[in-house]
Amino acid sequence: MRGLVPLGTRPTGEATGLVVFDGDCAFCTRSVDWARRWIRPQVGFIPWQRADLGALGLTVEDCSAALQFVNSAGVVHAGGRAVCAMLEVGRVPWPLVGRLASLPGVRAVMDAVYRLVARHRHRLPGASAACALQA
Repeated sequence: MRGLVPLGTRPTGEATGLVVFDGDCAFCTRSVDWARRWIRPQVGFIPWQRADLGALGLTVEDCSAALQFVNSAGVVHAGGRAVCAMLEVGRVPWPLVGRLASLPGVRAVMDAVYRLVARHRHRLPGASAACALQA
């Protein structure tokens, strides 16, 4: 992914990854807006509906199922792990939160919470009918 540099070697303000989210889901879009404002991760954000999924190593099925984070090396993280990866490149204190959430026992909880939220996102504040996942 051109324009991205590995973590730890990036100049301030340069993107270290790309968050690929569901742009048709109001809850997802509001969550991204919240992350931009409060976490301020040094990543790009793009709705999967406008992304070149093949170039990112993603499929429609991947993106329909979960949030995706593609790091500067092209490694893809999905779901709860994508959230952790985004937190790790945010402003303080979010990198610590992301690292702690990535610990093995905590990661299992994070993944379960992610799946629960994703499954019920159409019922959460700010959601719309487009937020409902296809069964």
